[in-house]
Amino acid sequence: MSRARPAPPGDGPALRAEGLTKRFGTKQALAGVDLDAPAGTVLGLLGPNGAGKTTTVRVLTTLLRPDTGRAWVAGHDVRTAPEAVRARLGLSGQYAAVDEKLTGRENLYLVARLYGTGRGPARRRAAELLDRFRLSEAADRPSGTYSGGMRRRLDLAGALVARPAVVVLDEPTTGLDPRGRADTWECVRELVATGTTVLLTTQYLEEADQLADSVAVIDHGRVIAQGTASALKSRVGGERLTLTLPDPASRPGALDLLAPLTPHRPHLDPRTGVLTLPTDHGPATLEQALAALRHAGVPLGEVSLAPPTLDDVFLALTGQETSTAPAPGPVPTKEPAWQP
Repeated sequence: MSRARPAPPGDGPALRAEGLTKRFGTKQALAGVDLDAPAGTVLGLLGPNGAGKTTTVRVLTTLLRPDTGRAWVAGHDVRTAPEAVRARLGLSGQYAAVDEKLTGRENLYLVARLYGTGRGPARRRAAELLDRFRLSEAADRPSGTYSGGMRRRLDLAGALVARPAVVVLDEPTTGLDPRGRADTWECVRELVATGTTVLLTTQYLEEADQLADSVAVIDHGRVIAQGTASALKSRVGGERLTLTLPDPASRPGALDLLAPLTPHRPHLDPRTGVLTLPTDHGPATLEQALAALRHAGVPLGEVSLAPPTLDDVFLALTGQETSTAPAPGPVPTKEPAWQP
């Protein structure tokens, strides 16, 4: 049996990746991914579809072997000590992986037994998690009768049966209604409060803004930015001046007219007519923009001035609109999953 290769001396991150690469045929899925997540924090992993998020998750959870690079989870190398990694890792995928014919209690009991837990401790752990995730009243109903939010909570409870040091949540609120999303957010906050480290992949930038201590933006298989949400927002201008231009014919001219007012790149949505101007001098830019449009006779709808959001960061860094649509599955490949 291979010995676990510890993380570099003096390193504190519960999760670390250095230079991960992975190619599927002619497609370079990962081109040198670097990540760090200190213990007891949430690292949000954002990126457009096909950017490499799912491949990164598969590598970190030992389901896929990287071509080059190294990664550690809870101090254990994913290449040389995959069993040690799995023993300290919980995973909740994009869709709740529960057996709908089993009750909630039976689902959790089964997971505990698969981890080698004795019958008595397994029953107690199942009861504990059912109570923690507010599923006790439905514990003995088939999970197929649960709502989407309840199934998601049950799936998350299953990921915690073995008390993992690191939990990977891959698109955890895809398809949930607002109440289900709020419940999941509360569960994540409770996890972190107990010292668990969370890697959160999401397409909901509001979700990352709410939950993540640090955000990594991945595009074309490489992390192109990482830091706190506030630090990333500061890279795209201090505020966002948003103007709605109802007349399609006037939009190109308005863009040319207002672009010189800011050193940052403006963005015009041709579908909605919403022109967004990043600016470091909000009130002054607002006054100048209104005066210029009024002088040019450009019709104007709604106007707002607000701090940047992670959506703005995402667009500025990747050049793509954000999406709340479910991400596609893993990159198709004939290569079998890594079996250590």
